[in-house]
Amino acid sequence: MSTPTWNRPAASDKSILSPEDAEQLDIISLGRRIRHLRKAKAMTLDDLSEAVGTAPSQLSLMENGKREPKLSMLKSLAAIFGVGLDELLGAAPPTRRAALEIELERAQRGPLYQSLGLPKVRISSRTPMDVLESLVGLQGELERRLNEQSATPEEARRANAELRGEMKARNNYFPAIEKEAAAVLKAIGHTTGPLSHHQVADIAAHLGFSLHNVSDLPHSTRSVTDLKNMRVYLTQSQRSEHSTRSVLLQAFGHHVLGHATPSDYAEFLRQRVATNYFAASLMMPEKATVDFLQHAKSARELAVEDIRDAFAVSYETAAHRFTNLATEHLGITVHFQKVHESGIIHKAYENDGVNFPMDHIGAIEGQSVCRHWTSREVFDVADQFSAYNQYTDTTVGTFWCTARTERSNTGKFSLSIGVPYVHVKWFRGRDTTERSVSTCPDESCCRRPPLELQQQWAGQAWPSARAQTHLLAAMPQGAFPGVDETEVYSFLAQHSMDK
Repeated sequence: MSTPTWNRPAASDKSILSPEDAEQLDIISLGRRIRHLRKAKAMTLDDLSEAVGTAPSQLSLMENGKREPKLSMLKSLAAIFGVGLDELLGAAPPTRRAALEIELERAQRGPLYQSLGLPKVRISSRTPMDVLESLVGLQGELERRLNEQSATPEEARRANAELRGEMKARNNYFPAIEKEAAAVLKAIGHTTGPLSHHQVADIAAHLGFSLHNVSDLPHSTRSVTDLKNMRVYLTQSQRSEHSTRSVLLQAFGHHVLGHATPSDYAEFLRQRVATNYFAASLMMPEKATVDFLQHAKSARELAVEDIRDAFAVSYETAAHRFTNLATEHLGITVHFQKVHESGIIHKAYENDGVNFPMDHIGAIEGQSVCRHWTSREVFDVADQFSAYNQYTDTTVGTFWCTARTERSNTGKFSLSIGVPYVHVKWFRGRDTTERSVSTCPDESCCRRPPLELQQQWAGQAWPSARAQTHLLAAMPQGAFPGVDETEVYSFLAQHSMDK
Protein backbone atom coordinates (compact mmCIF):
# COMPACT_ATOMS: atom_id res chain seq x y z
CA MET A 1 0.00 0.00 0.00
CA SER A 2 1.51 3.32 -1.06
CA THR A 3 1.56 6.44 1.06
CA PRO A 4 -0.26 9.45 -0.47
CA THR A 5 2.08 12.16 -1.74
CA TRP A 6 -0.12 15.21 -1.19
CA ASN A 7 2.70 16.22 1.12
CA ARG A 8 4.72 14.58 3.85
CA PRO A 9 3.29 15.71 7.19
CA ALA A 10 5.25 15.13 10.35
CA ALA A 11 4.13 12.18 12.40
CA SER A 12 1.36 13.12 14.78
CA ASP A 13 2.33 13.36 18.42
CA LYS A 14 -1.23 12.65 19.48
CA SER A 15 -1.85 9.38 21.25
CA ILE A 16 -5.25 7.75 21.45
CA LEU A 17 -4.93 5.31 24.33
CA SER A 18 -7.33 3.56 26.61
CA PRO A 19 -7.12 4.62 30.28
CA GLU A 20 -5.29 1.37 30.99
CA ASP A 21 -2.72 2.07 28.26
CA ALA A 22 -2.23 5.63 29.42
CA GLU A 23 -1.65 4.50 32.99
CA GLN A 24 0.82 1.85 31.79
CA LEU A 25 2.69 4.39 29.71
CA ASP A 26 3.06 6.69 32.72
CA ILE A 27 4.63 3.86 34.76
CA ILE A 28 7.05 3.05 31.96
CA SER A 29 7.98 6.72 31.58
CA LEU A 30 8.49 7.03 35.33
CA GLY A 31 10.75 3.97 35.32
CA ARG A 32 12.93 5.35 32.53
CA ARG A 33 13.19 8.66 34.36
CA ILE A 34 14.32 6.91 37.56
CA ARG A 35 16.96 5.01 35.59
CA HIS A 36 18.12 8.22 33.89
CA LEU A 37 18.45 10.10 37.18
CA ARG A 38 20.20 7.14 38.83
CA LYS A 39 22.82 6.95 36.10
CA ALA A 40 23.24 10.72 36.14
CA LYS A 41 24.25 10.30 39.79
CA ALA A 42 26.63 7.48 38.78
CA MET A 43 24.76 5.10 41.10
CA THR A 44 24.31 1.37 40.62
CA LEU A 45 21.14 -0.45 41.53
CA ASP A 46 22.94 -1.70 44.65
CA ASP A 47 23.87 1.87 45.61
CA LEU A 48 20.30 3.08 45.21
CA SER A 49 18.99 0.01 46.99
CA GLU A 50 21.09 0.77 50.03
CA ALA A 51 20.05 4.44 50.00
CA VAL A 52 16.29 3.77 49.95
CA GLY A 53 16.23 0.45 51.80
CA THR A 54 14.65 -1.58 48.99
CA ALA A 55 15.96 -4.70 47.26
CA PRO A 56 17.73 -4.10 43.90
CA SER A 57 15.29 -6.49 42.23
CA GLN A 58 12.37 -4.25 43.27
CA LEU A 59 14.12 -1.16 41.90
CA SER A 60 14.78 -3.01 38.65
CA LEU A 61 11.07 -3.77 38.32
CA MET A 62 10.30 -0.08 38.85
CA GLU A 63 12.81 1.02 36.23
CA ASN A 64 11.37 -1.44 33.74
CA GLY A 65 7.84 -0.15 34.29
CA LYS A 66 6.61 -3.38 35.87
CA ARG A 67 6.02 -2.10 39.38
CA GLU A 68 4.42 1.14 40.52
CA PRO A 69 6.31 2.75 43.42
CA LYS A 70 4.47 4.02 46.47
CA LEU A 71 4.38 7.73 47.23
CA SER A 72 6.85 7.33 50.12
CA MET A 73 9.31 5.65 47.75
CA LEU A 74 8.87 8.45 45.17
CA LYS A 75 9.63 11.06 47.84
CA SER A 76 12.77 9.17 48.89
CA LEU A 77 13.95 8.85 45.28
CA ALA A 78 13.33 12.54 44.60
CA ALA A 79 15.35 13.51 47.68
CA ILE A 80 18.27 11.25 46.72
CA PHE A 81 18.33 12.54 43.12
CA GLY A 82 17.99 16.15 44.27
CA VAL A 83 14.88 16.87 42.21
CA GLY A 84 11.33 17.87 43.01
CA LEU A 85 8.52 15.34 42.97
CA ASP A 86 6.98 17.12 39.95
CA GLU A 87 10.19 16.71 37.98
CA LEU A 88 10.43 13.06 38.91
CA LEU A 89 6.86 12.49 37.72
CA GLY A 90 7.28 14.63 34.62
CA ALA A 91 5.59 13.18 31.51
CA ALA A 92 8.30 14.18 29.02
CA PRO A 93 11.05 11.55 28.60
CA PRO A 94 14.44 12.90 29.70
CA THR A 95 16.21 11.94 26.44
CA ARG A 96 15.45 10.85 22.90
CA ARG A 97 16.70 7.38 23.76
CA ALA A 98 14.38 7.19 26.75
CA ALA A 99 11.47 8.24 24.54
CA LEU A 100 12.23 5.42 22.09
CA GLU A 101 12.59 2.87 24.89
CA ILE A 102 9.26 3.93 26.34
CA GLU A 103 7.51 3.77 22.97
CA LEU A 104 8.93 0.34 22.16
CA GLU A 105 8.05 -1.03 25.60
CA ARG A 106 4.52 0.31 25.26
CA ALA A 107 4.19 -1.24 21.81
CA GLN A 108 5.43 -4.64 22.95
CA ARG A 109 2.90 -4.69 25.77
CA GLY A 110 0.08 -3.69 23.44
CA PRO A 111 -2.44 -6.08 21.83
CA LEU A 112 -1.16 -5.51 18.29
CA TYR A 113 2.39 -6.70 19.00
CA GLN A 114 1.17 -9.57 21.15
CA SER A 115 -1.17 -10.73 18.36
CA LEU A 116 1.82 -11.15 16.05
CA GLY A 117 3.30 -13.88 18.25
CA LEU A 118 6.79 -12.39 18.05
CA PRO A 119 9.35 -12.65 20.86
CA LYS A 120 9.83 -9.53 22.95
CA VAL A 121 12.97 -7.49 22.43
CA ARG A 122 14.86 -7.04 25.69
CA ILE A 123 15.52 -3.32 26.01
CA SER A 124 18.77 -2.40 27.75
CA SER A 125 21.40 0.31 27.72
CA ARG A 126 23.31 -1.79 25.19
CA THR A 127 20.47 -1.82 22.63
CA PRO A 128 21.77 0.28 19.68
CA MET A 129 19.91 3.50 18.88
CA ASP A 130 19.37 2.51 15.24
CA VAL A 131 17.68 -0.70 16.40
CA LEU A 132 15.34 1.28 18.64
CA GLU A 133 14.59 3.73 15.81
CA SER A 134 13.84 0.90 13.37
CA LEU A 135 11.62 -1.11 15.71
CA VAL A 136 9.60 1.93 16.81
CA GLY A 137 9.30 3.09 13.20
CA LEU A 138 8.09 -0.31 12.02
CA GLN A 139 5.51 -0.48 14.79
CA GLY A 140 4.21 2.99 13.94
CA GLU A 141 3.92 2.20 10.23
CA LEU A 142 2.13 -1.08 10.95
CA GLU A 143 -0.38 0.70 13.18
CA ARG A 144 -0.91 3.39 10.53
CA ARG A 145 -1.59 0.87 7.78
CA LEU A 146 -3.94 -1.20 9.90
CA ASN A 147 -5.83 1.91 10.97
CA GLU A 148 -6.15 3.00 7.36
CA GLN A 149 -7.42 -0.41 6.29
CA SER A 150 -9.90 -0.78 9.13
CA ALA A 151 -11.38 2.73 9.08
CA THR A 152 -15.13 2.25 9.43
CA PRO A 153 -18.18 4.48 9.86
CA GLU A 154 -17.87 3.76 13.59
CA GLU A 155 -14.38 5.28 13.61
CA ALA A 156 -15.75 8.32 11.79
CA ARG A 157 -18.55 8.68 14.33
CA ARG A 158 -16.07 8.33 17.17
CA ALA A 159 -13.87 11.07 15.71
CA ASN A 160 -16.91 13.26 15.12
CA ALA A 161 -18.12 12.78 18.70
CA GLU A 162 -14.70 13.79 20.01
CA LEU A 163 -14.67 16.89 17.81
CA ARG A 164 -18.18 17.88 18.88
CA GLY A 165 -17.02 17.68 22.50
CA GLU A 166 -14.18 20.08 21.74
CA MET A 167 -16.58 22.46 20.01
CA LYS A 168 -18.92 22.37 22.99
CA ALA A 169 -16.07 23.07 25.42
CA ARG A 170 -15.33 26.35 23.62
CA ASN A 171 -18.99 27.21 22.90
CA ASN A 172 -18.29 26.67 19.19
CA TYR A 173 -16.33 29.94 19.12
CA PHE A 174 -12.85 30.07 17.56
CA PRO A 175 -11.24 33.50 18.08
CA ALA A 176 -8.10 32.65 16.10
CA ILE A 177 -10.18 31.93 12.99
CA GLU A 178 -12.24 35.09 13.55
CA LYS A 179 -8.98 37.06 13.63
CA GLU A 180 -7.72 35.56 10.37
CA ALA A 181 -11.04 36.25 8.63
CA ALA A 182 -11.12 39.82 9.93
CA ALA A 183 -7.63 40.44 8.52
CA VAL A 184 -8.69 39.22 5.07
CA LEU A 185 -11.83 41.37 5.10
CA LYS A 186 -9.86 44.42 6.21
CA ALA A 187 -7.45 43.91 3.31
CA ILE A 188 -10.30 44.21 0.78
CA GLY A 189 -12.17 46.91 2.70
CA HIS A 190 -15.31 44.93 3.51
CA THR A 191 -17.01 45.60 6.85
CA THR A 192 -20.68 44.66 6.69
CA GLY A 193 -23.52 43.49 4.49
CA PRO A 194 -23.54 40.57 2.06
CA LEU A 195 -20.18 39.51 0.65
CA SER A 196 -20.53 39.83 -3.12
CA HIS A 197 -18.96 37.55 -5.71
CA HIS A 198 -16.89 40.52 -6.81
CA GLN A 199 -15.48 40.82 -3.29
CA VAL A 200 -14.78 37.08 -3.26
CA ALA A 201 -12.71 37.67 -6.39
CA ASP A 202 -10.94 40.50 -4.53
CA ILE A 203 -10.09 38.05 -1.74
CA ALA A 204 -8.67 35.63 -4.30
CA ALA A 205 -6.51 38.39 -5.77
CA HIS A 206 -5.37 39.47 -2.30
CA LEU A 207 -4.29 35.92 -1.51
CA GLY A 208 -2.58 35.57 -4.90
CA PHE A 209 -5.02 33.10 -6.49
CA SER A 210 -6.66 33.12 -9.91
CA LEU A 211 -10.06 31.46 -10.35
CA HIS A 212 -10.91 28.94 -13.08
CA ASN A 213 -14.27 27.38 -13.92
CA VAL A 214 -14.00 23.96 -15.55
CA SER A 215 -16.38 21.22 -16.61
CA ASP A 216 -14.12 18.26 -15.80
CA LEU A 217 -13.41 18.75 -12.09
CA PRO A 218 -12.61 15.38 -10.45
CA HIS A 219 -15.95 13.91 -9.43
CA SER A 220 -14.91 13.41 -5.80
CA THR A 221 -14.01 17.08 -5.25
CA ARG A 222 -15.82 20.40 -4.87
CA SER A 223 -12.72 22.40 -5.74
CA VAL A 224 -9.06 21.75 -6.47
CA THR A 225 -6.32 24.19 -5.47
CA ASP A 226 -3.14 24.28 -7.55
CA LEU A 227 -0.53 25.63 -5.13
CA LYS A 228 2.21 25.53 -7.76
CA ASN A 229 0.43 28.00 -10.06
CA MET A 230 -1.83 29.54 -7.36
CA ARG A 231 -5.09 28.60 -9.05
CA VAL A 232 -8.43 27.44 -7.68
CA TYR A 233 -10.55 25.27 -9.96
CA LEU A 234 -14.34 25.10 -9.61
CA THR A 235 -17.02 23.24 -11.49
CA GLN A 236 -19.39 24.93 -13.92
CA SER A 237 -22.10 22.43 -13.02
CA GLN A 238 -25.37 23.90 -11.80
CA ARG A 239 -26.30 20.70 -9.96
CA SER A 240 -24.05 21.25 -6.96
CA GLU A 241 -25.79 21.83 -3.62
CA HIS A 242 -22.90 24.02 -2.48
CA SER A 243 -22.75 27.66 -3.54
CA THR A 244 -19.69 28.73 -5.51
CA ARG A 245 -19.03 31.46 -2.97
CA SER A 246 -18.91 29.06 -0.01
CA VAL A 247 -16.76 26.51 -1.84
CA LEU A 248 -14.25 29.19 -2.81
CA LEU A 249 -14.04 30.67 0.68
CA GLN A 250 -13.50 27.20 2.16
CA ALA A 251 -10.69 26.59 -0.32
CA PHE A 252 -9.10 29.89 0.73
CA GLY A 253 -9.50 28.79 4.35
CA HIS A 254 -7.16 25.83 3.91
CA HIS A 255 -4.50 28.23 2.60
CA VAL A 256 -4.97 31.02 5.15
CA LEU A 257 -5.14 28.63 8.11
CA GLY A 258 -1.97 26.83 6.99
CA HIS A 259 -3.44 23.34 6.78
CA ALA A 260 -1.16 20.41 5.95
CA THR A 261 -2.30 17.04 4.66
CA PRO A 262 -4.49 15.50 7.41
CA SER A 263 -2.77 12.59 9.13
CA ASP A 264 -6.04 10.89 10.11
CA TYR A 265 -9.79 11.20 9.75
CA ALA A 266 -10.13 13.20 12.97
CA GLU A 267 -7.74 15.84 11.64
CA PHE A 268 -9.63 15.87 8.32
CA LEU A 269 -12.83 16.65 10.25
CA ARG A 270 -11.14 19.41 12.24
CA GLN A 271 -9.88 21.03 9.07
CA ARG A 272 -13.32 20.85 7.53
CA VAL A 273 -14.92 22.48 10.56
CA ALA A 274 -12.22 25.17 10.53
CA THR A 275 -12.67 26.02 6.84
CA ASN A 276 -16.47 26.10 7.17
CA TYR A 277 -16.06 28.43 10.15
CA PHE A 278 -13.61 30.60 8.20
CA ALA A 279 -16.01 30.89 5.25
CA ALA A 280 -18.89 31.85 7.56
CA SER A 281 -16.68 34.45 9.27
CA LEU A 282 -16.06 36.07 5.89
CA MET A 283 -19.69 36.00 4.78
CA MET A 284 -20.90 37.17 8.20
CA PRO A 285 -18.12 39.27 9.78
CA GLU A 286 -17.96 38.94 13.54
CA LYS A 287 -18.37 42.62 14.45
CA ALA A 288 -21.17 43.30 11.97
CA THR A 289 -23.02 40.11 12.86
CA VAL A 290 -22.68 40.64 16.61
CA ASP A 291 -23.94 44.23 16.24
CA PHE A 292 -26.90 42.90 14.27
CA LEU A 293 -27.63 40.20 16.87
CA GLN A 294 -27.29 42.50 19.84
CA HIS A 295 -29.69 44.99 18.27
CA ALA A 296 -32.18 42.16 17.61
CA LYS A 297 -31.77 40.88 21.17
CA SER A 298 -32.44 44.33 22.60
CA ALA A 299 -35.64 44.43 20.56
CA ARG A 300 -36.44 40.83 21.59
CA GLU A 301 -36.61 39.95 17.91
CA LEU A 302 -33.85 37.39 17.38
CA ALA A 303 -34.62 35.24 14.32
CA VAL A 304 -32.38 33.07 12.17
CA GLU A 305 -34.19 34.09 8.98
CA ASP A 306 -33.27 37.73 9.65
CA ILE A 307 -29.58 36.79 9.83
CA ARG A 308 -29.99 34.84 6.59
CA ASP A 309 -31.57 37.80 4.81
CA ALA A 310 -29.19 40.44 6.20
CA PHE A 311 -26.07 38.66 4.93
CA ALA A 312 -27.53 36.79 1.92
CA VAL A 313 -26.56 33.31 3.11
CA SER A 314 -28.45 30.03 3.41
CA TYR A 315 -30.62 29.34 6.44
CA GLU A 316 -28.26 26.55 7.46
CA THR A 317 -25.21 28.82 7.28
CA ALA A 318 -27.03 31.50 9.32
CA ALA A 319 -28.01 28.90 11.94
CA HIS A 320 -24.43 27.62 12.22
CA ARG A 321 -23.10 31.17 12.54
CA PHE A 322 -25.61 31.87 15.31
CA THR A 323 -24.17 28.96 17.31
CA ASN A 324 -20.69 30.49 16.88
CA LEU A 325 -21.65 33.83 18.39
CA ALA A 326 -24.72 33.34 20.59
CA THR A 327 -22.98 32.09 23.73
CA GLU A 328 -19.78 34.14 23.43
CA HIS A 329 -21.43 37.49 22.70
CA LEU A 330 -25.09 37.17 23.76
CA GLY A 331 -24.82 34.83 26.75
CA ILE A 332 -27.31 32.43 25.16
CA THR A 333 -26.75 28.67 25.20
CA VAL A 334 -28.12 26.92 22.15
CA HIS A 335 -28.54 23.70 20.18
CA PHE A 336 -28.71 23.04 16.43
CA GLN A 337 -30.03 20.09 14.44
CA LYS A 338 -30.15 19.04 10.81
CA VAL A 339 -32.60 16.15 10.59
CA HIS A 340 -33.63 14.08 7.56
CA GLU A 341 -37.34 13.52 6.96
CA SER A 342 -36.79 9.92 8.09
CA GLY A 343 -35.98 11.29 11.55
CA ILE A 344 -32.22 10.62 11.38
CA ILE A 345 -29.90 13.31 12.73
CA HIS A 346 -27.29 14.36 10.15
CA LYS A 347 -25.67 17.22 12.08
CA ALA A 348 -26.02 18.41 15.65
CA TYR A 349 -24.44 20.72 18.20
CA GLU A 350 -25.41 21.71 21.73
CA ASN A 351 -24.09 23.49 24.78
CA ASP A 352 -27.47 23.99 26.48
CA GLY A 353 -27.92 20.54 28.03
CA VAL A 354 -30.56 19.25 25.62
CA ASN A 355 -30.73 15.44 25.71
CA PHE A 356 -29.81 14.45 22.16
CA PRO A 357 -30.01 10.71 21.50
CA MET A 358 -26.55 9.15 21.27
CA ASP A 359 -24.93 5.75 21.02
CA HIS A 360 -22.41 4.12 23.37
CA ILE A 361 -19.48 6.08 21.89
CA GLY A 362 -21.26 9.43 22.22
CA ALA A 363 -22.17 9.77 18.54
CA ILE A 364 -25.33 11.75 17.79
CA GLU A 365 -25.29 11.66 14.01
CA GLY A 366 -27.20 8.66 12.69
CA GLN A 367 -29.55 8.50 15.70
CA SER A 368 -33.33 8.93 15.46
CA VAL A 369 -34.63 12.07 17.09
CA CYS A 370 -37.82 12.03 19.17
CA ARG A 371 -41.01 12.30 17.12
CA HIS A 372 -42.29 15.03 19.41
CA TRP A 373 -39.33 17.40 18.97
CA THR A 374 -39.66 20.46 16.78
CA SER A 375 -37.19 19.06 14.26
CA ARG A 376 -39.66 16.20 13.53
CA GLU A 377 -42.96 17.99 14.03
CA VAL A 378 -42.07 20.62 11.40
CA PHE A 379 -42.36 18.05 8.59
CA ASP A 380 -46.11 17.76 9.23
CA VAL A 381 -46.80 21.50 9.21
CA ALA A 382 -48.87 22.73 6.26
CA ASP A 383 -47.09 26.10 6.05
CA GLN A 384 -43.60 25.24 4.87
CA PHE A 385 -42.77 28.85 4.03
CA SER A 386 -42.80 30.33 7.54
CA ALA A 387 -40.67 29.31 10.51
CA TYR A 388 -42.33 26.77 12.80
CA ASN A 389 -41.91 27.45 16.51
CA GLN A 390 -42.62 25.05 19.36
CA TYR A 391 -42.02 24.49 23.06
CA THR A 392 -41.01 20.96 24.05
CA ASP A 393 -41.07 19.71 27.63
CA THR A 394 -38.31 17.14 28.02
CA THR A 395 -36.83 15.15 30.88
CA VAL A 396 -34.07 17.76 31.21
CA GLY A 397 -36.22 20.89 30.96
CA THR A 398 -38.31 22.91 28.54
CA PHE A 399 -36.80 24.08 25.24
CA TRP A 400 -38.12 26.45 22.61
CA CYS A 401 -37.13 25.71 19.03
CA THR A 402 -37.59 27.32 15.64
CA ALA A 403 -37.32 25.19 12.52
CA ARG A 404 -37.61 25.24 8.74
CA THR A 405 -37.46 22.56 6.07
CA GLU A 406 -35.33 22.50 2.93
CA ARG A 407 -35.06 20.05 0.05
CA SER A 408 -31.89 18.47 -1.26
CA ASN A 409 -31.11 15.70 -3.75
CA THR A 410 -31.26 13.21 -0.85
CA GLY A 411 -34.66 14.29 0.44
CA LYS A 412 -36.15 16.87 2.77
CA PHE A 413 -34.30 18.12 5.86
CA SER A 414 -35.31 20.21 8.83
CA LEU A 415 -32.96 22.82 10.25
CA SER A 416 -33.66 23.90 13.80
CA ILE A 417 -32.21 26.18 16.44
CA GLY A 418 -33.29 25.72 20.04
CA VAL A 419 -32.68 27.33 23.43
CA PRO A 420 -33.64 26.60 27.05
CA TYR A 421 -36.84 28.27 28.25
CA VAL A 422 -34.87 30.92 30.17
CA HIS A 423 -33.58 32.40 26.89
CA VAL A 424 -36.77 32.34 24.82
CA LYS A 425 -37.66 35.91 25.82
CA TRP A 426 -35.15 37.23 23.28
CA PHE A 427 -36.66 35.47 20.25
CA ARG A 428 -39.40 36.25 17.79
CA GLY A 429 -41.91 33.40 17.82
CA ARG A 430 -41.86 32.98 21.60
CA ASP A 431 -45.62 33.58 21.63
CA THR A 432 -46.33 30.29 19.86
CA THR A 433 -49.00 28.07 21.37
CA GLU A 434 -47.48 24.92 19.88
CA ARG A 435 -46.26 22.63 22.65
CA SER A 436 -45.30 18.97 22.96
CA VAL A 437 -43.98 16.59 25.59
CA SER A 438 -41.03 14.23 25.12
CA THR A 439 -40.01 11.62 27.65
CA CYS A 440 -37.25 10.13 25.47
CA PRO A 441 -35.10 8.11 25.97
CA ASP A 442 -38.01 6.27 27.59
CA GLU A 443 -39.13 3.87 24.83
CA SER A 444 -42.78 4.46 25.65
CA CYS A 445 -42.41 8.04 24.38
CA CYS A 446 -42.15 7.34 20.66
CA ARG A 447 -40.02 4.25 20.10
CA ARG A 448 -42.78 1.78 20.96
CA PRO A 449 -46.06 1.73 18.97
CA PRO A 450 -49.24 2.66 20.84
CA LEU A 451 -50.89 -0.30 22.56
CA GLU A 452 -53.91 -0.19 20.22
CA LEU A 453 -51.69 -0.53 17.14
CA GLN A 454 -49.62 -3.25 18.77
CA GLN A 455 -52.70 -5.33 19.54
CA GLN A 456 -53.99 -4.90 16.00
CA TRP A 457 -50.80 -5.56 14.03
CA ALA A 458 -48.23 -7.33 16.23
CA GLY A 459 -47.05 -10.44 14.39
CA GLN A 460 -48.97 -9.49 11.23
CA ALA A 461 -46.48 -7.11 9.60
CA TRP A 462 -43.25 -7.86 7.78
CA PRO A 463 -41.54 -4.82 6.23
CA SER A 464 -38.89 -5.07 3.52
CA ALA A 465 -36.22 -2.71 4.83
CA ARG A 466 -34.04 -0.59 2.62
CA ALA A 467 -30.51 -2.00 2.76
CA GLN A 468 -28.29 0.63 4.34
CA THR A 469 -25.19 -0.61 2.53
CA HIS A 470 -23.17 2.46 3.51
CA LEU A 471 -23.27 1.26 7.11
CA LEU A 472 -21.27 -1.83 6.13
CA ALA A 473 -18.73 -0.04 3.96
CA ALA A 474 -15.29 0.99 5.13
CA MET A 475 -14.44 4.67 5.13
CA PRO A 476 -12.89 5.72 1.81
CA GLN A 477 -9.13 5.55 2.01
CA GLY A 478 -6.76 8.47 1.64
CA ALA A 479 -5.78 11.61 3.47
CA PHE A 480 -8.80 13.27 1.84
CA PRO A 481 -11.36 10.42 2.08
CA GLY A 482 -12.54 9.19 -1.29
CA VAL A 483 -10.40 11.57 -3.35
CA ASP A 484 -8.39 9.80 -6.06
CA GLU A 485 -4.83 11.15 -5.98
CA THR A 486 -4.04 10.11 -9.55
CA GLU A 487 -7.25 11.70 -10.83
CA VAL A 488 -6.44 15.03 -9.17
CA TYR A 489 -2.83 15.08 -10.39
CA SER A 490 -3.90 14.17 -13.93
CA PHE A 491 -6.47 16.96 -13.84
CA LEU A 492 -3.86 19.51 -12.75
CA ALA A 493 -1.39 18.34 -15.37
CA GLN A 494 -4.04 18.68 -18.06
CA HIS A 495 -4.93 22.24 -17.03
CA SER A 496 -1.45 23.46 -16.10
CA MET A 497 -1.02 25.15 -19.48
CA ASP A 498 -4.41 26.88 -19.40
CA LYS A 499 -4.38 30.63 -19.43
